[in-house]
Amino acid sequence: MANQLSSMLLFLVALVISISVHEFAHAWSAYELGDPTARRLGRLTLNPIAHLDPLGALMIVFMAFSGWGIGWGKPVPVNPYNLRTDPRVGMGLTSVAGPFSNLALAALCAIPLRLAGPLPGLVSALLWTLVFTNVSLAIFNLIPLPPLDGFSVLQGLLATFRTRWAYEWGNRLDRLAPYGPVLLIGLLSLGWFTGLNPIGLILGPPTRAILRVLLG
Repeated sequence: MANQLSSMLLFLVALVISISVHEFAHAWSAYELGDPTARRLGRLTLNPIAHLDPLGALMIVFMAFSGWGIGWGKPVPVNPYNLRTDPRVGMGLTSVAGPFSNLALAALCAIPLRLAGPLPGLVSALLWTLVFTNVSLAIFNLIPLPPLDGFSVLQGLLATFRTRWAYEWGNRLDRLAPYGPVLLIGLLSLGWFTGLNPIGLILGPPTRAILRVLLG
């Protein structure tokens, strides 16, 4: 029981750290691309309090202690028309910064696990949890469904092609955007309540592959 509680607490800590880094990366990339909105609102910080959405924070705690669910941070406000590039390309770059920051943090935490030799049990457990949590968060957020980052990344990629088909597909995706959250919740609920987990089947292989590269 004590080991289970400690694992849940470690997962909770890892989630808070990972989401804070993720949201900070969005704010930082937007600022570097020319939009000061997030900075003016105090989001250009690693302070978790600035990035925690009240309901999302409750869901983070629930997920940590129940083993299922979905938590989230407070979305970083970005004005795409302030960005020094095509709005869709700029939003794609700002969006991909979140998952990239999680992968970078996972790689950083994996270094002592691979190179430092035996570590104290608590330190090793926290580092391993941070690696697993950040890789999972990065891969999950790259799903091309709104409100996840992968949707804006896909839109940004399409916008780099100056062709009619890319423009038309971008507009079609915009029209489908309002239905994205419902579809995402539906897919997650299918896994939670039936055991048939399509998202897990899709994301499992790349997640395991990255973990093998980082942890051996």
